[in-house]
Amino acid sequence: MGRREKQRERQTERDRQRERDRERDRERETERDRQRERDRERETEREGERERKREKGVTTMQKERLMNKDI
Repeated sequence: MGRREKQRERQTERDRQRERDRERDRERETERDRQRERDRERETEREGERERKREKGVTTMQKERLMNKDI
C-alpha cells in the first residue's frame, strides 16, 4: 500500500468516527429532550394535585367554620 492510500484510509476512518460521534450526540440530545418533556409533564401533574388539595382544604375549612357557627 502506498503512502497516499494509507493517508486516504486514515482520513476515511476519521470521517466515519466523526459521523458516529455526531450520531451519538444527536441521540443524546433527543433523549435529553424526551426527559425534559417527561419532567414538564410530571411537574404539571404535581401542580394539579397541589391545586386540588388546596381546593379540598379550603372547602374543608369552610365546612368547619359553618359547623362551628351552628354550635
